[in-house]
Amino acid sequence: MAIEPSILQAKLKQFFGFDTFKADQERVITHLVEGHNAFVLMPTGGGKSLCYQLPALVMEGTAIVISPLIALMKNQVDAIRGFVEENDGIAHFLNSSLSRAQIAEVREDLLKGATKLLYVAPESLTKEENIALLQEVKISFYAVDEAHCISEWGHDFRPEYRKIRSIIDQIQPAPVIALTATATPKVQSDILKNLRIQDATVFKSSFNRPNLYYEVRDKVDPEKDIIRFIRQNPGKSGIIYCLSRKKVEELAQLLAINGIKALPYHAGLDAKTRAENQDKFLMEEIDVIVATIAFGMGIDKPDVRFVIHYDIPKSIEGYYQETGRAGRDGQEGLCITYYSYKDIQKLEKFMQGKPVAEQEIGKQLLGETVAYAESSQCRRKLLLNYFGEDYPQDNCGCCDNCLHPKARFDGQREMALVIELVESLPEHFKIEHIACILAGESNAMIKSYRHDSLELFGAGKDHDTRFWAAVIHQGLILHFLDKDIENYGLIRETDAGLEFLLHPHELMLVEDRTFSDGTDDEDEADTAAMRGGGGGDQVLLAMLKDLRRDVARKLRLQPWIIFSDPSLEDMSILYPVTLDELKNCQGVGEGKARKYGKAFVDLIARYVAENEIERPDDFIVKSVAPKSGNKVYIIQSIDRKLGLEDIAAAKGLDMDDLLGEIEAIVASGTRLDLNYYIDDTLDEEVVDEIYDWFREEAGSDSLEDALNALGSDYEEREIRLVRLKFLCEVAN
Repeated sequence: MAIEPSILQAKLKQFFGFDTFKADQERVITHLVEGHNAFVLMPTGGGKSLCYQLPALVMEGTAIVISPLIALMKNQVDAIRGFVEENDGIAHFLNSSLSRAQIAEVREDLLKGATKLLYVAPESLTKEENIALLQEVKISFYAVDEAHCISEWGHDFRPEYRKIRSIIDQIQPAPVIALTATATPKVQSDILKNLRIQDATVFKSSFNRPNLYYEVRDKVDPEKDIIRFIRQNPGKSGIIYCLSRKKVEELAQLLAINGIKALPYHAGLDAKTRAENQDKFLMEEIDVIVATIAFGMGIDKPDVRFVIHYDIPKSIEGYYQETGRAGRDGQEGLCITYYSYKDIQKLEKFMQGKPVAEQEIGKQLLGETVAYAESSQCRRKLLLNYFGEDYPQDNCGCCDNCLHPKARFDGQREMALVIELVESLPEHFKIEHIACILAGESNAMIKSYRHDSLELFGAGKDHDTRFWAAVIHQGLILHFLDKDIENYGLIRETDAGLEFLLHPHELMLVEDRTFSDGTDDEDEADTAAMRGGGGGDQVLLAMLKDLRRDVARKLRLQPWIIFSDPSLEDMSILYPVTLDELKNCQGVGEGKARKYGKAFVDLIARYVAENEIERPDDFIVKSVAPKSGNKVYIIQSIDRKLGLEDIAAAKGLDMDDLLGEIEAIVASGTRLDLNYYIDDTLDEEVVDEIYDWFREEAGSDSLEDALNALGSDYEEREIRLVRLKFLCEVAN
């Protein structure tokens, strides 16, 4: 079937309101209309859906669109019906969410030829009744959307996608178009092979999204940093991705109590809540959606201005697809990712217990993510290289590494050492193995291959394995080395690499960035300041410590009882000038603020006025009180002077668990009167002695310190109860 270009242009205007096609759209559509197979690799926002929607509307028969997400199907069906108002039957979806009456309606419209587009989940496609139905319908073509789901090397592998070709063969032959926004050369090969469309013409658009800014931040106090970032971008639409449902819920709640219009989205919410939250985001009733990766595939919201990854993604494909949801209208898109190696270790732990082949794939994909996060090279260059595309410029001007470049060094000797080693080995090995040989680090695998006896073992021992891994990654980007992804990422030399080895020349390389493990202090003052780690106003901090000492002396208390060091450090950063603001500082509850706070906020107010300090309001973060389903019951029961054993029994807790709940309540600033229970169950002298130790000798409220100092003479439960009494009467 041939259709004149002018007719396609007219239909584009009639149905979609566009005057011109984008990029390869017209070529893809013409190719498909002529009855040929096609493979479309087009980044998010590039207009993939139009490549099958327009042909479906102009061709005879019904196009079957195989799609993985119900929400995506509904969005696209609604959109098509909006384009062609007079016929709601023109587009339908067929999946598990439909009632019998709705399925009957779909069936009727299909059989009478009214439906041009039928969206179907791969699971629904395998049902015998659906195969039988589609055998009675003329199929114009099959569109396999999100085709990366076919490959085990893709970031969202779905086994049911592997069965698509056999189902197509059962229904009836017709052209196939496979579409995805993210596919490495390996994934592309898997898709073409599995769908048996090796003859397909490949339409590959550039992966470069020049309007996106990429940044990786050290994951130190990310919640505070995220709140500050959103406040600096008021009213802008954004998505925050977390790996766990629990973190999604916690972060959405934290944003909400800090005045940010945010809602959660994850597969654990009921379908109605998920749909409502998604619609509120699309309709701009909220600014931010906090989500797991269950959210976003196919979400057509062009003005998402930022995508934040609270947790590092499991693969570069996943990262690229999720960041691709920012700036689909070609305008600003900020992509911020928080990275800590502790998160990588957590992800590696999750892989344990999976089949060995799956673990190997997962580890390799994760390794690529680590290399990307820790690299000091242009992030755009790294991303495009991963997808088999070269980025010719040295500085993209739109990523953290290009805007704040690290010093470079002439690495011709180092690169030559790498290539010489790779070329000399009879077998091929992974990056880590090669880096260990050069750094002279022996391990079981090095010993098993006797590589610790190689001439080049330790040839680069003045650098560590991280350094050598960075050199190897840059060798891959320069095409001096190649990675065999079919064999789990084994490294081999290229002709260009051997040429460099023969004729080395100046080669400017850069060392990777270093990150904390999520617990260590950072050198950078602004990062430390963000989390209250000593980066505040040192003059004010000294004044606050003097004031604390004076107050403690007057009240004959240990200084920590008034305010802890972290509390004073927060005050030196946040400059609170009211008691309400003071409560935002670490370890300052309602009671402590009222009891000791006035002198401190008065001092800070004077200091701010005298020094004309502009207070960083965006740093003040309200925290969520620790959640406890038993909290209200425990407080009410203690007010009624019930025995702790009775309270524990009523809630199915043992005494240690109950004390833990009470300690959490007291730590959040609530004052409880436990004297009725302590007087009945503990010896008066024991109470006095423990109480006096906390008052006179304790350096902090640490239970561990108390147990070490007092444990041999007193039972742990006695110490915990008296500590609670002391905290309620004095510290709170």
